[in-house]
Amino acid sequence: MRVACTTSGDTLDAPLDTRFGRAPKFLVYDTESGEFTVLDNAQNLQAAQGAGVQAAQFVAQAGADALITGHCGPKAFRVLQAAGVVVYNADLPTVGEALEALKLGRLHEAEGADVESHW
Repeated sequence: MRVACTTSGDTLDAPLDTRFGRAPKFLVYDTESGEFTVLDNAQNLQAAQGAGVQAAQFVAQAGADALITGHCGPKAFRVLQAAGVVVYNADLPTVGEALEALKLGRLHEAEGADVESHW
């Protein structure tokens, strides 16, 4: 499974970003191989609108099966859901801790957006 995590860093020790659409980067981790890539989300950091939807499309196109983030708005959630990307909301300090919590079954699949648009 490929899991995208919102972050501002380039390692598993990097902080888990609470924002989805305006997170600086996405770390995409392969649970089978343990390898990961970091994708720059700079195109959405200054977007006047639509950052969440564009980020959702970006994550889906990167081949993610799941997303771990702090918060996800309704439009982005719908795009992710339509693409078959499972969303997990987490309030954990690092990407590594979030991935470990997922592995141990401590994260629960989000049933919908947890914030309003333009959070």
